[in-house]
Amino acid sequence: MRVAEPSETKPSGKVPDKSGSDETFIRQVSAKETRKLKAQRRIMRTVWSGFGMFGLVGWSVVVPTLLGTMLGLWLDRHHPAAHSWTLTLLLAGLCLGCWNAWHWISKEDREMHKAEEKKDE
Repeated sequence: MRVAEPSETKPSGKVPDKSGSDETFIRQVSAKETRKLKAQRRIMRTVWSGFGMFGLVGWSVVVPTLLGTMLGLWLDRHHPAAHSWTLTLLLAGLCLGCWNAWHWISKEDREMHKAEEKKDE
């Protein structure tokens, strides 16, 4: 255990200037709080954007795939051929759906980056 020196317990007669350090501390805390709130808003926006993007990607792949499959089934019944129209159009619909999803994701990504750049300016 350390015993305090007499010079440490007696006032030196000088009053420390706390106003400058208090203002600096307040500015630092305020800046950290602002960054934290901004990050929380960005996370919530990102979470909801992610769920929305999930739905967009899912439907943009599923709809063309199902339409291609239904058209293929109809063609197989009414116009039989040596190859399967169902499998061919299912694959074509899947490729079209994946391209469509990629297109939407890249478009949303570009828009998000543009919005972030505008906020930073």
